[in-house]
Amino acid sequence: SVPYPGPDVKLKLTQSAHDEPRLSPGAKFCYNEGNPIRDREPDPTHKEKAMPKFVIEREIPGAGKLSAQELQAISQKSCGVLQNMGPKIQWLQSYVTDDKVYCVYIAPDEDTVRRHAQQGGFPANKVARIRSVIDPTTAE
Repeated sequence: SVPYPGPDVKLKLTQSAHDEPRLSPGAKFCYNEGNPIRDREPDPTHKEKAMPKFVIEREIPGAGKLSAQELQAISQKSCGVLQNMGPKIQWLQSYVTDDKVYCVYIAPDEDTVRRHAQQGGFPANKVARIRSVIDPTTAE
């Protein structure tokens, strides 16, 4: 799986004429009609569109009692599905509660998130696009 790039890294979709679309962590590398342009400074008039983030609510009775080995197996299954789907979807992290698991993903759309759930055999009871992220520093 792809490591979490950090909260300040925006991911953009890039594509060349010879390979599949892939996520490129905000590096100074882009494609221009199939021709790579390296070390180009970003155009301040061009706003890069970040890939949307989604939170998925999965109803899994007894989730909080799953063993480390069971959580590892679920994680491995998810990562295998993600690998087969390609780089357009990334799993950032999940929060396990007593009877639910809340997962955060980067994906182009809700359908991609639901396809991952279906292929992995995971419930996706609710899928919501994250519109904003706030934390204690928001109050400053």
